[in-house]
Amino acid sequence: MRYEHSVEIEATAEAVLAVWTDVERWSEWTASITSVRRMDSGPLGVGSQATVKQPKLPATVWTVTELEPARSFVWVSSSPGVRTEAAHRVTPTATGVTATLVLDQTGPLATVASWFVGWLTRRYLDLEATGLKHRAERGTS
Repeated sequence: MRYEHSVEIEATAEAVLAVWTDVERWSEWTASITSVRRMDSGPLGVGSQATVKQPKLPATVWTVTELEPARSFVWVSSSPGVRTEAAHRVTPTATGVTATLVLDQTGPLATVASWFVGWLTRRYLDLEATGLKHRAERGTS
């Protein structure tokens, strides 16, 4: 299953990615996150891991698999029967950037999971995009 949500943000790509990669502060700007706890220290990079807690969902460990400064980062998590990949990308525009969140779920139980939590996944992507826009445009990371 694939979910995607984009939002226009009047901020630089660097500013948007600075907010996005400061994962431990996500709960300050999106109601889709209860808490994020990094399992390592330093700047977010390939191999970085974090435990993410979201309302109505079990805590999940995410591992960064790709990071392009001022462009994108991708992280993945796995649960029985479902592998989830979440991409966070920024594309420059004339007035700022388009921020795009893409969540791909694969595995033998991905379709079943979408029946039960697909609505919640779409809601959380919307909350994250809206919160990101407000935080990045306010200039606080």
